[in-house]
Amino acid sequence: MTSEQVDLTAEQLRHLAEDFLAREAKLLDERRYDQWLEMIDDDVLYEVPIRAAKFDYDEETSAGAFRIRDDRYLLALRVKRLATGQAWAEVAPSRTLRVVGSVIVERGELPDVINVESAVLLYRQRGHDELGDIIPVRRTDRLRITDTGLKLFRRHAVLATAILHTPNLGVFL
Repeated sequence: MTSEQVDLTAEQLRHLAEDFLAREAKLLDERRYDQWLEMIDDDVLYEVPIRAAKFDYDEETSAGAFRIRDDRYLLALRVKRLATGQAWAEVAPSRTLRVVGSVIVERGELPDVINVESAVLLYRQRGHDELGDIIPVRRTDRLRITDTGLKLFRRHAVLATAILHTPNLGVFL
């Protein structure tokens, strides 16, 4: 995108962000991880903090306590590992469906940044006989407008539950 496109209206930014989130969900659900990585900025920070039950919402996560805290290298390593068939937590691969909603889009602190909040219900089913589970997540993303489209460069994904009710987090949130 050129610098002219950074001057998009709020409605245009919202459309771009929602389209990005929908495409990302589809790629992840279809396990097209290499294509998903193309949507990830080189400076990405992907965090899933540990959540505790506290009275005040703002105190439920603490700095420095994460289930996942990956940069681009670690995300790419996770993708490579999934392709080997040696990522035991995902053998056989989970079948997933992500529903993204409650999207809030705001201009970021820089002209080429969009701040996006969303809620995700991730349905996950493993094997053939097991019932699926639902992983509810509130995400706070920062998307960067680049010449090749939007790129995710920050994701802070907070699970709705303090206790993990799915076997692992071998799926991307």
